[in-house]
Amino acid sequence: MVEEARATMYKKPLDLFKNKELVTICAPMVRYSKLAFRSLVRKYGCDLCFTPMILSECFVQSVKARHSDFTTSKEDRPLVVQFAASKGEDWAEATRLIAPHTVDFARQMEAAGASFITVHGRTQEQRGDPVCLEAIADIKSALQIPVIANGDIRSMDDAHQIQKITGVNGVMAARGMLENPAMYAGYKTTPLECVKDWVNIALSTGTHFTCFHHHLIYMMEKSLTRAERRYFNVLGSTSGVLTYLTEKYMV
Repeated sequence: MVEEARATMYKKPLDLFKNKELVTICAPMVRYSKLAFRSLVRKYGCDLCFTPMILSECFVQSVKARHSDFTTSKEDRPLVVQFAASKGEDWAEATRLIAPHTVDFARQMEAAGASFITVHGRTQEQRGDPVCLEAIADIKSALQIPVIANGDIRSMDDAHQIQKITGVNGVMAARGMLENPAMYAGYKTTPLECVKDWVNIALSTGTHFTCFHHHLIYMMEKSLTRAERRYFNVLGSTSGVLTYLTEKYMV
């Protein structure tokens, strides 16, 4: 009943920024941000989800591609569908060239009609370095539209701290959500109930074994010993995974 009311209440992404002090978002992830995983994280406090990136040309021209790349449900709201244009190389190169004048670029995007902007606080060369919160704060202070911070968010403590420093309207996580889909509900690590929910959702939606297994590998990484991880990570069938979970966790 609560989930149905929540789905009815929040239909449009922008409505979230009007009604919530901090919007929690699951970042778009290739192969992982599909309906089954989106359904899981929504059960644990995630306000807004993105689809994986979809190639516009294929999506328009092929019915098969549409069925393969995009599945949803009435409860899968609010949702942002991420499309890539055929001239994506030009867009990427342009943003790289103007990256040292980031605030001006963000203002241009606002002037062009962007509804909200997500900022990952690293350059391409800073992969692995701490996120530059000062840069995110500068962008937030320069714009009137909602700004979302991305990067280094592994818990709600991280989310609140980043919001306190930068003043952003929302936070987005990727790796943190894979490791702990219940993160936005306040859990420090993935609870067993979340693992059970994933098994039920994945089996009921016909999730491919590779996707089903990979999510569990991320979710259970911190609860297994090194030897257990080596064994679990090479299991090759749904039945094998279910047997392991039953024996270890009574799932």
